[in-house]
Amino acid sequence: MKLRLSRRVVTLFLLASLGVTGLAMQPERYLLTPKPGPAPKINGPTVYGARPARPFLYRIPCTGSRPMRFSAEGLPASLRLDAQTGIISGKTPDKPGEFTIVLKASNSHGRSRKTFKIVAGDTLALTPPMGWNDWYTHYDRVTDRVIRQAADAMISSGMADFGYQYVNIDDCWMVKPGSSDTELGGEPRDPGGAIRANRRFPDMRSLTAYIHGKGLKAGIYTSPGPLTCARFTGSYQHEEMDARTFAEWGFDFLKYDWCSYGKIAPDKSLASLQAPYRQMGDILKGLPRDIVFNLCQYGMGDVWKWGAEIGGHCWRTTGDLGLEKSTRLPGFYSIGFKNAANFEYAKPGSWNDPDYILIGHVGNASRIQDPPKLTSLTADEQYSYMSMWALMAAPLFFSGHMGYLDDFTLNILCNAEVIEVDQDPLGKQARVIRRTEEEFVLAKPMADGSLALGLFNLSESGRRMKVSFADLHLKGSYRARDVWRQRDSGQVAGAYSATVRPHGVSFVRLFPENQKSGR
Repeated sequence: MKLRLSRRVVTLFLLASLGVTGLAMQPERYLLTPKPGPAPKINGPTVYGARPARPFLYRIPCTGSRPMRFSAEGLPASLRLDAQTGIISGKTPDKPGEFTIVLKASNSHGRSRKTFKIVAGDTLALTPPMGWNDWYTHYDRVTDRVIRQAADAMISSGMADFGYQYVNIDDCWMVKPGSSDTELGGEPRDPGGAIRANRRFPDMRSLTAYIHGKGLKAGIYTSPGPLTCARFTGSYQHEEMDARTFAEWGFDFLKYDWCSYGKIAPDKSLASLQAPYRQMGDILKGLPRDIVFNLCQYGMGDVWKWGAEIGGHCWRTTGDLGLEKSTRLPGFYSIGFKNAANFEYAKPGSWNDPDYILIGHVGNASRIQDPPKLTSLTADEQYSYMSMWALMAAPLFFSGHMGYLDDFTLNILCNAEVIEVDQDPLGKQARVIRRTEEEFVLAKPMADGSLALGLFNLSESGRRMKVSFADLHLKGSYRARDVWRQRDSGQVAGAYSATVRPHGVSFVRLFPENQKSGR
């Protein structure tokens, strides 16, 4: 049997043999993403789904020096644009339809414009949702202040300028039955049955208003069971009341986590697995507010085959990434491999969710009282992580500490061309071209006729990787563009090849030779 050890493991072993222990090895970090220039550049999706006659909120994602002035051609009369902030608000038009708008931004360095289509209909999340979730950093320590600070950081860091918009509270905002902690304990519901937040969240309406004031959206969490995973109050037998409360509070996203419902479900039949999600999906559709519905039930019953039918917009396909054990490769690889196998089931409004992006400073999901620490993933592994998620059209939710964002982490999270692959309006998830012990190859067709291609080196040394045009169903000559470096890398025909670093990726976009592009 051949034993495979990563370079990091070998180095630690050698240091230990010399009596050197307890070192926190900091991985090499190098930046590939060019910093945006001072001229405006409008980012974000080209299409946006909303239900008719519902509250509407969208902050135009735009890099460049501020102050900046925004305008929009073709904006429906029920919507208004703040020219200084770029925040569009109001109400979606009353009747279903498609509304094509030209967004514009200008400053002293230049101008930018982008076509943006609002689709008023039945489908939300026409592109994968993007944002931040507190779980893998704050766990049961989450507070109103933490969430407000995260919203502040989403603006000040520039993440919002690349399309990140949801600020999501995970577990532990409710009352915890039987807790002796005065901040967490108490009556879980008011005399009318409405759920109460614990004392760490004194005013949910004020919190969502604060987030909305920045042009961002707010997300919340609960379980269909009597208790959440962390043993706080769930929504069992109060499903409609809780959903209406969330809407009244102003939330825009709901994560619905299986947790204790396993003790309620009569069996493990498909009908039982679907029942709580079908019920909540029907409730959310009838609310006077758009709420994106995230099914968190860990892939049971092949949820990717039916999640959309019962009202879901995205669904976890695996267990928690933060608890996934590393083998020869870090845990995100095995999660990604499982998620990638379900590529046929992704489409606009229906996304496979492989869990959050755990880079930067993150907590320990096995020992949740540990403080967040800088990830041990190498730079190459982090580039591979983000590339894989973008190619898989996954929801992009960062769950590291928003207070410790640095240039390298933002370089991973905030590459407009990487995000553009994830947010492509065609809504195709990359198909698996090759998977071996040493290589993993993904290819994602794009709405403009180009092909996004990821060559992942799973080995412990650099290697030359190659994929034939026959395997990609391509003919002719193509212009290759390095997505991370945001620069063209030449014409290719017959095959694409690249030298890829250990656990690294070559992420390119192949444009037909005769296709004109602004890139």
